Amino acid sequence: MAFEAFRQRIGSIIGGFDAAQAHRRLRGFRASRTHVNTLIATSGDTITARARWLVRNNGYAANAVESFASNVVGDGIKPSSTIADAAKKEELQALWLAWTDDADAEGLTDFYGLQRRAAREVFLSGEVFIRIRPRRAEDGLTVPLQLQMLPAEMLPLDMNRTLPGAGLIRQGIEFDGIGRRVAYHFLRRHPGDLTDPGLAGETVRVPAGDVIHVLDPVEAGQLRGVSRFAAAIVKLFTLDLYDDAELERKKIAAMFAMFITSPAPETPLEPTEEDLEVEPGQVVRLDPGEDVSTPATPDSGGTYEPFQYRTLLQIAAALGIPYGYLTGDTAKGNFSNTRISLIEFRRRISAWQHGVLVYQLCRAVWVRWMDTAVLSGALDLPGYESQRRQYQACAWLPTKWDWIDPMKDASAEILQIEAGLKSRTQALAERGYDAEQVDREIAAERKRERDLGLDFRRPGSPAQGPGGAKGGDNGGPDQSDDADTADGEEADDSADAKPARKDET
Repeated sequence: MAFEAFRQRIGSIIGGFDAAQAHRRLRGFRASRTHVNTLIATSGDTITARARWLVRNNGYAANAVESFASNVVGDGIKPSSTIADAAKKEELQALWLAWTDDADAEGLTDFYGLQRRAAREVFLSGEVFIRIRPRRAEDGLTVPLQLQMLPAEMLPLDMNRTLPGAGLIRQGIEFDGIGRRVAYHFLRRHPGDLTDPGLAGETVRVPAGDVIHVLDPVEAGQLRGVSRFAAAIVKLFTLDLYDDAELERKKIAAMFAMFITSPAPETPLEPTEEDLEVEPGQVVRLDPGEDVSTPATPDSGGTYEPFQYRTLLQIAAALGIPYGYLTGDTAKGNFSNTRISLIEFRRRISAWQHGVLVYQLCRAVWVRWMDTAVLSGALDLPGYESQRRQYQACAWLPTKWDWIDPMKDASAEILQIEAGLKSRTQALAERGYDAEQVDREIAAERKRERDLGLDFRRPGSPAQGPGGAKGGDNGGPDQSDDADTADGEEADDSADAKPARKDET
């Protein structure tokens, strides 16, 4: 403390940064120099417990979690393999889709549901653990592999010790001599689950290769996650108390309809008459000397709404959620402001999708799943051992964003594609679709339309190709076959190639 005081005196003499001075305005600002790992070890459990309480009891907190998870995952962040062999790629994608239904070890959801739960847990507690559980062939799974989700509380923050040799355990994570994670020491029973008859405090060592630790570290060297609610818990809780006090005040005020003032009774201890029940249209007779007055019901005042709005804006900023998503209030902003806030929010979500969920969870599951599928014989990929990296390469496609102004956004994207500023593959990937699969579906549809004498493409559509609007103005079946040629199918102008109409059979 003596050194700290001396250092501050020196700083005040030297000057420089106002932010480092100890003058009157910053006299009570005592920032801790403790590392984030120490702060999480001492406060992490309390922050997580309070965040979970708020989500269970506060509508704003519950809405924030659901909004974040639904925007990050949506219908699922799905893989699109880059294998050149179209048949092998289709086989691989079909096997993956079948396995997603078997992915959850608890059998409550599919792999994309696990993604949503993982995003929800990371927002709520700062981290989540996915344990990879190999299964036996007789278990009847498409690929003998499942995933078990473990909440942050399952890894004790207070487990710190040195191991024989050069290893050590920090906050439940075991490291080797050069700082690599080699194992996780999980509790066998959730510390707060009293319905589990397991031994409280007993741990099990799980190799790091079987654990996926999903977290979004906010500082360098951080080992464990911290809840997104950390910066908003105080304001959320106190705002909730303020709202409760306002509701209670209004409820008490509404209980009093009127007051009757009577002269002092001759006998003070004489029991009073029963309370008067008031009904609509009732005529009340008063005794001589009695008077009726109505209470002045207190109002919330003109500052209630602005105060709520400003406080909720601070909470939304702390959580990284737009005000409208947090509250469901769409009346506070115009179209332009809403669009700006959504663009910024989507940039953050996109960075989180690819930098956290895809990098830490999706890629690790995909690699382990493909290894297991090949080893179990569920997938046949020639030369997999020597070309493992090439076979495992894939793109992860998040769910497309809903357009704010569909017509303008679609028209702008078409212009970008026609001007060569964007490819169709990129545009489809941004919507969460695989370009090759979409092209195959379009080709199959065009062939089916031609076989049935149909054409639903509008005249002048880029999908129609040059000369596609020659036949008619309505884009009907009498249009030129040049459009079909553009789809990679041979045009056949002979009458035999067209199906007979019903009245000709």
